[in-house]
Amino acid sequence: MDLVDVWFVLIAVLWTGYFILEGFDFGVGALLPVLGRDEVNRRVMINTIGPVWDGNEVWVLVAGGATFAAFPEWYATLFSGFYLPLLLILVALILRGVAFEYRGKRDSASWKARWDACIVFGSVVPAFLWGVAFANITKGVPIDAAGEYAGGFWNLLNPYALLGGLTTLSLFLLHGAVFISLKTAGGIRDSARVLISRLGPVVVVIAAAFLVWTGVLHGNGWSIGVSVGAAVSLLGGLFAVRAGRDGWAFAGTAAAIGLSVVALFVALFPDVMPSSLDPGWSLTVENASSTPYTLKIMTIVAGVFTPIVLLYQGWTYWVFRKRLTAKSIPR
Repeated sequence: MDLVDVWFVLIAVLWTGYFILEGFDFGVGALLPVLGRDEVNRRVMINTIGPVWDGNEVWVLVAGGATFAAFPEWYATLFSGFYLPLLLILVALILRGVAFEYRGKRDSASWKARWDACIVFGSVVPAFLWGVAFANITKGVPIDAAGEYAGGFWNLLNPYALLGGLTTLSLFLLHGAVFISLKTAGGIRDSARVLISRLGPVVVVIAAAFLVWTGVLHGNGWSIGVSVGAAVSLLGGLFAVRAGRDGWAFAGTAAAIGLSVVALFVALFPDVMPSSLDPGWSLTVENASSTPYTLKIMTIVAGVFTPIVLLYQGWTYWVFRKRLTAKSIPR
């Protein structure tokens, strides 16, 4: 493999890790008004992701930075063409992060309710818009001969992209509910399991529709095979919930999300942003990449620091692995 191919794979890995990890804390935040029916349960839910949510967000920063350094043409076209949705994602993430820190600063129900609304907004909006963005990247957008985005905001809100956004949002909601079931005990876990049983079939239908559409229009043998693996993982996760195996259920929904992202990248390769105006104007791993020397330096740095980051983030999850209950919350 050339270094351009290696970095395409590494960026795919970063986005896959981001969607799996940030996916469940987006789901927890979005489900706050559904499962957090009183202040104690809301605090239990927030505490399940409290030690890890900010670490999960680092993955998207690294993915963006790696795209900028390894594929500057891709980065420039993506961030100029998708400026408004990416700005909305950024604002939502800022509000969400501030809300986690500020909601407990005053003992006031109205104060906490406002920040809880920010948590929900900051979880739902990115969960939906990331799906819209990646669906558009896979489908292709109007890119001219100069490699610049030639469309507008409304071009991004096509039926395929909206289904992609609905897919990521529904998958993250299910993933978050499974995480709550894994990380809690007592009444809130029981409520999460009931929600999973109702939400699961809906998510299966939405995700299957999106993966089939992707396979028919943009897929190849490899991406279709990966999509089938995603579907099997999702069904396996739901069966594990029924069997009371929370760990296997979480592994199933995580694998379903991860394999879905991989399927999109496999369908995309060797393009990084296909042009819907002329296939010859598409950005590819070759014409959008940095110089070989830049990629070589990046590979050395990534080889040194990536294992360290994975080790300390894995250690964080291990330290905070125990289940939480209402009794864990001080008055």
